[in-house]
Amino acid sequence: PLSGVSLWAQPPGGQVALGDRLVLSCAVAAGTGPLSFTWHRGGSGAPLGTGPRLELRHIGDNDSGHYHCRVSNGDSAAESVPLNVTVL
Repeated sequence: PLSGVSLWAQPPGGQVALGDRLVLSCAVAAGTGPLSFTWHRGGSGAPLGTGPRLELRHIGDNDSGHYHCRVSNGDSAAESVPLNVTVL
């Protein structure tokens, strides 16, 4: 099973100036098989992106919120702790 899904942001802490870019990265401590990554904000159903990295260029006011990544290997899935993104 998958475990230890971690999420980190550049800039650190998810505080981004308006118009800047935000890069979110997702990693898995344990898990085998082909991993698929999806990115979500808040309770939104549609993924914002796929892959271990999510890049948001030109951050706007409506981009703030809680982001998390979900990792699946076909057999099991795990989610990261949400990261609160603040637009300054």
